[in-house]
Amino acid sequence: MASNYVKDLLAEVKAKNPAEPEFHQAVTEVLESLDPVLQRRPEYRKNRIVERVLEPERVFMFRVPWLDDQGNVQVNRGFRIQMNSAIGPYKGGLRFHPSVNLGILKFLAFEQVFKNSLTTLPMGGGKGGSDFDPKGKSDNEVMKFCQSFMSELFRHIGPNTDVPAGDIGVGGREIGFLFGQYKRLRNEFTGVLTGKGLGWGGSLVRPEATGYGNTYFAAEMLKTRNETLAGKTCLVSGSGNVAQYTVQKITQLGGRAATLSDSGGYIYDEKGIDAEKLAFIMELKNLRRGRIKEYADKFKGVVYTPIDPKLDYNPLWNHTAHCAFPSATQNEINAKDAQNLVKNGVYVVSEGANMPTTLEGVNVFLEHKILYGPGKAANAGGVATSGLEMSQNSLRLSWTREEVDERLHGIMQAIHKAAWETSIEFGCKGNYVNGANIAGFLKVADAMMDQGLV
Repeated sequence: MASNYVKDLLAEVKAKNPAEPEFHQAVTEVLESLDPVLQRRPEYRKNRIVERVLEPERVFMFRVPWLDDQGNVQVNRGFRIQMNSAIGPYKGGLRFHPSVNLGILKFLAFEQVFKNSLTTLPMGGGKGGSDFDPKGKSDNEVMKFCQSFMSELFRHIGPNTDVPAGDIGVGGREIGFLFGQYKRLRNEFTGVLTGKGLGWGGSLVRPEATGYGNTYFAAEMLKTRNETLAGKTCLVSGSGNVAQYTVQKITQLGGRAATLSDSGGYIYDEKGIDAEKLAFIMELKNLRRGRIKEYADKFKGVVYTPIDPKLDYNPLWNHTAHCAFPSATQNEINAKDAQNLVKNGVYVVSEGANMPTTLEGVNVFLEHKILYGPGKAANAGGVATSGLEMSQNSLRLSWTREEVDERLHGIMQAIHKAAWETSIEFGCKGNYVNGANIAGFLKVADAMMDQGLV
């Protein structure tokens, strides 16, 4: 039960930030976890640490005009939220998607603060993006948009200030165009963006990192019950970068991934998505930018189910399995989906997306005491490897694939250990939500205390 202090803070956040439901949701989950810490450490309350964490250090909002291939002027809106720099430069992705608005980016930036803290690397939290939709645009149109976007953003970022990365809608192509424009405007070659091409400062394993890290985290949770991923049936949503490499690592660790999805619907492959089938998906999604339905046309025995907006649940989560890896977008698992997962035998949920489960869904998982890894812990491998890319850029060095993967694996083990041990210390053993929130918060809060009233 939340204390009056936490209830008052939540009421204040909702009053100050109207029409931002995702931000309210993220704040509610974190603050309810922090109650025992705030009671044990009154100096945080006295110094208004939580109130300061809830307010971005700065927010930039700007127009992005660009010319399409027909010669028409288009105008989008750009954002960058620099949330907290107590433990390092701001770090967090850029999202290009029609759903992007201030509330969604604030929730992502807020989550990023704790996620980055958990990685053991010196990175603050930020997030940005635009309501621009790269889907259906030519390479030329995407380049023109990216150049216009960076023509404003470049004033506010830098290798020691704010280092953006990719997110939904921002892959290698977009990062390349953004980096080229930054270099042209600043006349310097620095590690200002992560997710760069391997020939110009990128890191091996960066594309794989979120999916690999998420799977490593699930494996660490299973270890607490003396189990492994071998022989486990897994449900994976999404079909982008995170989902693809989650499937790859599940297969490498002996599991069987049976589903993938996109905005049109999902496929269920009872035989499992093996290496050959995954190669087809990567070519379909990364090069041809096609729809997941084509997988069902290509391979026998695969069932494709189109999205039905009338349903109050997602049928993808209604199959018999052991593990679930939500890797698409926020709030894709509601309370009914969570109940379906538990009913169908799922007892491991490791989040590849940011906040893919509603608060009601999270409560279902916690009630049933399943192994539930929240996004800020389970999907921190992506930003951790971005941090490793920053380190390589600073050193002007490039590490081998094995070195980066080994460091990533070590970081995911450290994140699991911190969340697990913190859950025990605060009397909620195995509750990774509380463990991750508290462990991430303590590092940031102590740094803020050390740095004074700034």
